[in-house]
Amino acid sequence: MSLAARIAAHFEDSARLKLACVESLAGPIARAVELSVAALAADRKIMACGNGGSAADAQHLAAELVGRFERERPELAAIALTTDSSILTAVANDYRFDEVFARQVRALGQAGDVLVAISTSGNSANVLAAVQAARERGIRVIALTGRGGGRMAGLLGEQDAHLCVPHDRTMRIQEVHLLIVHCLCDGIDAALLGDDGSLS
Repeated sequence: MSLAARIAAHFEDSARLKLACVESLAGPIARAVELSVAALAADRKIMACGNGGSAADAQHLAAELVGRFERERPELAAIALTTDSSILTAVANDYRFDEVFARQVRALGQAGDVLVAISTSGNSANVLAAVQAARERGIRVIALTGRGGGRMAGLLGEQDAHLCVPHDRTMRIQEVHLLIVHCLCDGIDAALLGDDGSLS
């Protein structure tokens, strides 16, 4: 296979997966938007966490909400729990790496907040611990997973939203997770500012 053909195959595979996800994910993403808007309207915040590429997705989400997505609007309360190197290294050193997000959730989280927990496998120990900490605080969870949801699926309740990409390959799951982040941002803006007809 030539390099150009290999690249084309990636584009085609990614596009097929995104289209295949529409039916299974549109409803759960809409639910996630509703949870987010309810939290923001109640003067609560959105927290996000994940590892590696999922940490980047958490930071991307927070940046779009605190800054702006595609339209001007007031800043929205969001924080990525992946960005404070002093907290991350202190907790990892003094306790264990599994606690780096959970301790922040317990310190900063309030009932009515939302935690966006991102793990392509659904099995990241520190993200699972953050979900459990959210349960303790009355914080609803929006879980972005793949591979059937892993152990995270068993931690979620009816009050939460599970956005599970039906695929096993990490990069394909991450590509859909980024689209989900953009759908969340667009949905939040549409709910707060009205539908601007940009997708019609």
